[in-house]
Amino acid sequence: MLPSRSLHDTISSSRPSGLTRRRLLTIAVALACVGAIAFSVDLDVARWCKAGHIPKEIMRFLNFSEVCGHGIGVATILLAAAVLDPTLAGRSAAARLGSLPFSREFVRMVTASFAGGFIANIIKLTPLDRVRPRAADLSALASSLATFGDSAAATIASHSDINSFPSGHAATAAGLAAAMSWKYPHGTWLFFLLAASAAAQRVASSAHYPSDVFMGAALGLASAALILGNHRPHASIPQA
Repeated sequence: MLPSRSLHDTISSSRPSGLTRRRLLTIAVALACVGAIAFSVDLDVARWCKAGHIPKEIMRFLNFSEVCGHGIGVATILLAAAVLDPTLAGRSAAARLGSLPFSREFVRMVTASFAGGFIANIIKLTPLDRVRPRAADLSALASSLATFGDSAAATIASHSDINSFPSGHAATAAGLAAAMSWKYPHGTWLFFLLAASAAAQRVASSAHYPSDVFMGAALGLASAALILGNHRPHASIPQA
């Protein structure tokens, strides 16, 4: 029988390498470019979604996936991972970060998940206001640039109605997908599918324009790339 350390090394060498910093940054740049192009279709997509053309079952799935971009939902997902994965829970003394019962890997994943959303919220504190589709009079707008500022608003129920750019949900969902893929590379396709669904929900629900979610996702991936770096996480070994 292989000793535990040899087993760990064997599993680590056989697991997929996942997304590296370079790959994440490349995808982030590509998303930012797509986001810039999306300004040309923002109004058309927003009008179509606001008219309620999306089938109810699709909206039901998208609304469910929104949890992957919401702060409480993301925190719950990460906590569940820490409870189920002993390499994240930091149950050994060597894995503890100070007196906290979590490993450094877990702290890195949490930071990577929330960094993009945090930066997006900082941007929303600046004078760069954009009226959300739900609060804008879309029929009176000639171009997507007219959505910036509050003059495009048909009604403003709260300050959030002029905080459309960028999407904090999309940034957080992308950050979570990057963090989970970093730790569990076999599930990369699922994590990013859920992140894409969470981003799509923000457009479908008239909370954001397509350019908002592309730019937010780019921000989330770029932030996660810088935090996760090229560090290789420990493989999750089932307990006997």
